[in-house]
Amino acid sequence: MLSLLEQQGINIYDHLDKGKFPQFVIPSRSVSNIVYDKKIRQYILGNASAVRSSRNMSQLRSYTQLAWLAFFVNRLVREGKSSTLRDIYYSSQAFSIDFEDQPESDNIIVDLEAVLTSPREEFHIFPEERSSVFGDLTIEYTVPGYEGKRMNLSDHPDGYLIGPSLSSAELVDTSAELVIAIEKGGLFTRFVEEKVHKKFKAIIVDTAGQAPRSTRNLLRRLNNEMGLPVVILADGDVYGEHIAMVIKSGSANAAHLRELTVPDAKWLGVWATDIEKYKLPTIPMTESDIKRIYDLQKDPRYQEGNWKKQLEVFLKLKRKAELEAFSKYGLTNITDKYLPAKLEESKSF
Repeated sequence: MLSLLEQQGINIYDHLDKGKFPQFVIPSRSVSNIVYDKKIRQYILGNASAVRSSRNMSQLRSYTQLAWLAFFVNRLVREGKSSTLRDIYYSSQAFSIDFEDQPESDNIIVDLEAVLTSPREEFHIFPEERSSVFGDLTIEYTVPGYEGKRMNLSDHPDGYLIGPSLSSAELVDTSAELVIAIEKGGLFTRFVEEKVHKKFKAIIVDTAGQAPRSTRNLLRRLNNEMGLPVVILADGDVYGEHIAMVIKSGSANAAHLRELTVPDAKWLGVWATDIEKYKLPTIPMTESDIKRIYDLQKDPRYQEGNWKKQLEVFLKLKRKAELEAFSKYGLTNITDKYLPAKLEESKSF
């Protein structure tokens, strides 16, 4: 990472020495340059790129922001320090770098990812932790001051936040045979209480809605390094279906990155057909929900198989159900009956 950053600095000095205006070449993240690669089963960037030049007055502000961020990140990496998306925004103010708001700052961070072809986690920038993991998995820390220290992720009943220290840890050993990624924190807690990790020999991951990239990276590592299959439980709506798809094949917003997908992950539900099959309590879809269905129907990943079928049924029903809807049949129904049934069903797809 330091050599990549150093090269960007050298490029700036080279331009200045030659009497040229420094510039960054950034792979284009426009919709027209994002394509779905069926071979690796994820979205990737095409070959188009854009130039961010200090010569262009309309680009000077964003060029300066990007140059400052590269400088700041270089310092983080050299000193072995970490920062959060929020902290980057506030740190910029100390250097009189003008970001209108945090979304603008976050967008420049994505630009630097594209320039370096590396996720922000590799240059020590992390989101605020909000996702958790629980189960029989022994890890070994690699962060300074904790090198070699081991911990089992079943030691704390609330689970462990998937932060920088855990994300970079070595995965040492597990008795688990499965990873269950679940959208809801409340259900994650219930799964821990119901000892799902023992009943199903599983590691349980709370994605906290759309899974953060650190969580998606951990899911991929558990799948690749530990050989554990990954299954996904999400709400019975179009957004839940998309949460599962992002874990499986990535998002357009992160098309400039690799190593964040689990192509063989299985979406267990809640499917639209489950709403009818299990006679779940529902609420009406909003206009936004319906529009989202139409949008996803244009996505090449939803053009066939169960993904296509479930969108069609959602559109027909115009109703949606929460994971918590199974409480109608008892608080443990989802772990006692639905989950075993879906795991058995998943063997056939």
